Amino acid sequence: MNYIVGIDLGGTNIVCGCVAEDGSAMHGVRSVATGAEEGPDAVVHRIIAAARESIAATRAAVPDMKLIGAGVGAPGPLDTRSGLVLLTPNLGWVNMPLRQRLQDGLGLRTALDNDANCAVLGEWWRGAARGTRNTVGLTIGTGIGGGIIIDGRLFHGTSDIAGEIGHMTIDANGRRCKCGNYGCIEAYASGPNIALRAVEALESGAESVLPSYVGGDFRRITAQTVYQAAQAGDELALEVVRDTAKFLGAAVASLINIFNPEAIVIVGGVTLAGENLFAPLRREVSRRAFKPAVQVCRIVPGELTGVAGVYGAARAFHEQVEAGIV
Repeated sequence: MNYIVGIDLGGTNIVCGCVAEDGSAMHGVRSVATGAEEGPDAVVHRIIAAARESIAATRAAVPDMKLIGAGVGAPGPLDTRSGLVLLTPNLGWVNMPLRQRLQDGLGLRTALDNDANCAVLGEWWRGAARGTRNTVGLTIGTGIGGGIIIDGRLFHGTSDIAGEIGHMTIDANGRRCKCGNYGCIEAYASGPNIALRAVEALESGAESVLPSYVGGDFRRITAQTVYQAAQAGDELALEVVRDTAKFLGAAVASLINIFNPEAIVIVGGVTLAGENLFAPLRREVSRRAFKPAVQVCRIVPGELTGVAGVYGAARAFHEQVEAGIV
């Protein structure tokens, strides 16, 4: 069986695994700290070391495996054809030739794609959106990213920027986003901004069990803290989650009206909110989007927790080989 090394490079962790060419199996999953503060050379060294460990573990499990390449999902913006990470503030990289560095270090043909694209591609290939032809995905964590699958292919746009869903404007005069714009969905529904909205309510005098979860230190409140309190029935936390659903619903309704997909898949820690988020999200979308488009579209949480980007990076290798990019 042919295998591809899938690599998901994040600001905090690097996750590697060897994925069967048809996506039927994954072996040798390894996760290590990124250590971005030590500089790009150290990060590249960690990626290569983790990938080699994954390959060795896979060979032990599948002695007749044949390794045909590697794929890496990295924060962007990127130039997938030249293999450059153009700019990634979380890692401090500018014009980093990541594809060539990994190709040289692993001795394998290597594909480079956006990390959010890879997460959505993985869910389309082997996860919650498998079997569809047209899917849009959102990745919600520290920021909000996305990916667009059209007719079974990842859509990159003219300059590899397609899928930056987090920077859709939902309020022209709204909160300032880190990108410099105002009213981006990321400024409302990313993990840190979910926590921020809860803290703002507490500072305005709202009652909640949230402070008891963090010893009274509001700085320790995270989106996960909010989800935990919501599951326990805390009214403020539930309100924050419902508002998050409304914000996401406005963005998702627009995506459904524009792309008319079979599935919207949502990946990341926000899925921990469960039906407290997804039920009002679906209601908001039904209220806002055209009925014929809503009727054919499933809105679902991702299934490949922790490894969607690994599967997607392996699949990206396939697509880029077929396109003659690598």
